[in-house]
Amino acid sequence: MNIYRRRRQLCSIVITFISLAALVAVLFPYFWIFLTSFKPPGLVSRPDVWFFVPSFYNWEDVIVRGGTIRYIFNSIIVGMVTVAISLSVGSLAGYSFSRFNTGGGGARFSILAAKMLPPAVLIIPLFLLMYELALLDTLIAIIAAHLTFILPLVTWFLIGFFDEIPRELEEQAMVDGATHFQAFYKVILPNILPGLGGAGIFAFVLSWNDMYYAMLLAGGDSKTIPVAIAGYWTFRGIEMGKMAVAMVAAITPVLVASFFVQKHLVKGLGGGGLKY
Repeated sequence: MNIYRRRRQLCSIVITFISLAALVAVLFPYFWIFLTSFKPPGLVSRPDVWFFVPSFYNWEDVIVRGGTIRYIFNSIIVGMVTVAISLSVGSLAGYSFSRFNTGGGGARFSILAAKMLPPAVLIIPLFLLMYELALLDTLIAIIAAHLTFILPLVTWFLIGFFDEIPRELEEQAMVDGATHFQAFYKVILPNILPGLGGAGIFAFVLSWNDMYYAMLLAGGDSKTIPVAIAGYWTFRGIEMGKMAVAMVAAITPVLVASFFVQKHLVKGLGGGGLKY
């Protein structure tokens, strides 16, 4: 019995040590970036310096004088509009595929065709289309580009959740006098809130982190935060202090959003969306 307890204690210690090591490995880059953002200009290029007098020079230069707030606001607008459109259209499409098998199995597979294509294949027609519509260097161009790969993923993600909802629920609602659409948004949608939350955060993160389309389709005042971060890699070298500030500013909104919807996120990522 004592041997069994010792083995359990030893396993517990090993698991705790591995968990702590993994936690340090995950959090250390964030800690280093946060620390670098407060380093004085003369110490930014020295990663071996851990103790110093904090300086707000980089923060003032990036946030106050650099226009980073504008770029963060642009990313928030692009992300929220992309999520709203993706969830609205994706939920209707996913419901159609689930309940009516629209287009058969081939249509379900074709949803992901845009995601399978390299972004370089889509950027030329998107660029020409936005040029003809006079939408280059606007947030609309970025949103349209993001929808090409986020909307199919959201639709595919939600199909599994709709498949898990019994048909009897909406049939009972229609027996009680509801239309098919009323049964959809009053009965079905409330039952897949975890899936909608998970899909929404997943879509927002994809949109927030995209730099490829944002860099090629927009610029100037319509830049998003990833493009702004890359802008600190100049011909003079990497302005690491300023880049660190922009990275901290870029990470914070996603962490805050994930904190408030973490329950829905965990359920959504572990739910019916992974069925296929």
